[in-house]
Amino acid sequence: MKTSKKWIMHFRENALQERVDWNLNPAISESEITSILHSLQAWQLGETSDGAHLIHAATIYAHNIHDLDYIDAVKLFIKEEQKHGNNLGKYLDSIQKPRIKKDWGDTLFRKIRYFNTNMEIWTVAVITVESAAQVFYQCLKNATDCTLLKQICTDILIDEAYHIDFQTERMAIIFDTKSFISRCISRLVYPIFFFATSFVVWFAHKKLFRAGGTTFEKYMDKMKYKYFKTLHRVAFHKNGIHVLSPQISY
Repeated sequence: MKTSKKWIMHFRENALQERVDWNLNPAISESEITSILHSLQAWQLGETSDGAHLIHAATIYAHNIHDLDYIDAVKLFIKEEQKHGNNLGKYLDSIQKPRIKKDWGDTLFRKIRYFNTNMEIWTVAVITVESAAQVFYQCLKNATDCTLLKQICTDILIDEAYHIDFQTERMAIIFDTKSFISRCISRLVYPIFFFATSFVVWFAHKKLFRAGGTTFEKYMDKMKYKYFKTLHRVAFHKNGIHVLSPQISY
């Protein structure tokens, strides 16, 4: 079975899973809200993208490699990300806090991706952001005693583990087609992009990370581990990448 068809099946089956009990009332303290609100609002905004530019890049790429199923896989991936944004927005509504329409981090990322039609760059970027998202949502979950919010975070963490597998597998497929010189350049660029972006995410959400019990040193250690499990593994693995069972923390 082609890998794209496999992921289409996964995303369709996962969409049927209901891991959040919306009958629960939110129970969050004012001190918790103070610690997490800005980051919760900013991340909710980031999860609401329509994905048009990613779909455009994926469509060009899919036609080039003659795998049109990949377009549907990417669309389902985006739909799952939008579910995260909808759930976070619904939670903000339930605690009577506004959904924001603008955030400097989100604006920066949107401007960068606006002109990008290169699937390798997209995939590297998504792996990086999804890796940071795993740390973010675990810290968000740790920073509150609200059962409803914890369930939302757990649902997202489960999804994100598979998202990273989806993107890492695609990155390996792309990397395998690169020339020797191009591979050497990529091995230099990948860690620079990954850790520079990781630092920006820390700077934007350090209050939330600390509220979740993660210092800068711990955060960077986690990101280093995630880098070696994804981009470094792709760039230096000699026998190809085989998707493993995702490492889920919740």
